[in-house]
Amino acid sequence: MSAAAVSEFALEPADTERLANLSGPFDSHLRQIELRLGVEIANRGNVFRVSGRSDDAVEQTAKLLRALYEEAATETLDTHAINVRLSRASIERVAEEFEPQEVAVKVKRGTVRGRGANQAKYLHAIATHDINFGVGPAGTGKTFLAVAMAVEALNESKVQRLVLVRPAVEAGEKLGFLPGDLSQKVDPYLRPLYDALYEMLGVEKVIKLLEKSVIEIAPLAYMRGRTLNDAFVILDEAQNTTIEQMKMFLTRLGFGSTAVVTGDMTQIDLPRNVKSGLRDAIEVLREVEGVSFTFFEPRDVVRHALVARIVSAYEERDAQDAQTGPA
Repeated sequence: MSAAAVSEFALEPADTERLANLSGPFDSHLRQIELRLGVEIANRGNVFRVSGRSDDAVEQTAKLLRALYEEAATETLDTHAINVRLSRASIERVAEEFEPQEVAVKVKRGTVRGRGANQAKYLHAIATHDINFGVGPAGTGKTFLAVAMAVEALNESKVQRLVLVRPAVEAGEKLGFLPGDLSQKVDPYLRPLYDALYEMLGVEKVIKLLEKSVIEIAPLAYMRGRTLNDAFVILDEAQNTTIEQMKMFLTRLGFGSTAVVTGDMTQIDLPRNVKSGLRDAIEVLREVEGVSFTFFEPRDVVRHALVARIVSAYEERDAQDAQTGPA
């Protein structure tokens, strides 16, 4: 980061335990503040150096660090406490034109990074917001990256459990005619979430965590009436939610939790007279502070090159139909 503003200051009195409390395990609290405000924080003991492209961002960060250091004398700080302090102070990144800092996600298969600007923005948004929407065509990494962030949060004890949810909407087939009990009927709808988890954690570990209810994969209907604290919650295929279902899901979020909602507006399987809850949420929540939206395009597709061309072809046809009406 080429910094235009720098602030150096000492946190007094010098206290090793308070500094460790403020910084968090492996400086995780400082990294959380850096991501949220778009600054860089360095320290040697109790002497801190904050740098960024904006005087305002640097000043806000210095003020926040002083306040947190004072709290660290009497309270144990954790990720949730830092997030609450940031939200309470209404602190956001001061200049949106800043390039987001790269978020590298550590999982079993190695390190996952965003491919391209939109994926990088998406990862950064999930790291810095409590509710996130990833909207775009198939193959852009919406669900895969969300699961990667969820697995990392679980591995680093930022959350206590993962809850992965999909609406069980019939795409041309009726659930009632499928064999098995309710669990077996909805399982095919949840299979993509299992596949992503297997790739991130390995099959054996996923099975163990499912048995312990550390990971829960369920139809959206199972979320009604619940409050999810200290959880990373992913709602996949959200274009197939109704307005009521989307509102129900978003209001399940509890303290210390992160939610990611993914969907593709071109693959809605709802009846024609039912408005998609995802489309409605984009309209209603677009300007709500603390909610992020990342919109992917065909050029963000990371599957076979032909997939991107197929997506583009359908989009062009849909655009023509919108202008002239379907043939």
